[in-house]
Amino acid sequence: MKNKVLKLLECNGRISFEQMAVMLDTTVEEIEAIVKKLEEEKIILKYSAVINWEKAGVEEAVAIIDVKVSPQREVGFDAIAQRIYRFPEVRSVSLISGEYDLSVSIEGKSMKEVAMFVAQKLATIDHVLSTRTHFILKRYKMAGVIFEDEEVDRREVITP
Repeated sequence: MKNKVLKLLECNGRISFEQMAVMLDTTVEEIEAIVKKLEEEKIILKYSAVINWEKAGVEEAVAIIDVKVSPQREVGFDAIAQRIYRFPEVRSVSLISGEYDLSVSIEGKSMKEVAMFVAQKLATIDHVLSTRTHFILKRYKMAGVIFEDEEVDRREVITP
């Protein structure tokens, strides 16, 4: 039941307990208890909306930065990741496999602001060996949501 509640919330964070109870054939009280427990256990961390900022007319620069680091004794990558995710510009930090160790997503008002963050804050952290920055030019899909308007029917019209 817990996983079903999580899936419903993941698809629609605004779904009501009443709707979930009907969909899962249970009571509102049981759904409330499950959600409360999931929040207390820090399984549900936050409720948020997926926003198309470009369509809202908000200019922003988003970048994904690959970071190669030298892991620290006793704590590995965790201490460096923690230091990075504390910056307000940072949206996410993930340990990844491959040539680089961390993937860092950041947001700024301009590409220059993002570049300055990388040069002055990120690259200067002890144990950061190198970075590679990729700017997001256009979003097509994020968090399972397609950003483009409805697909245009490209079929040719056939007349009798």
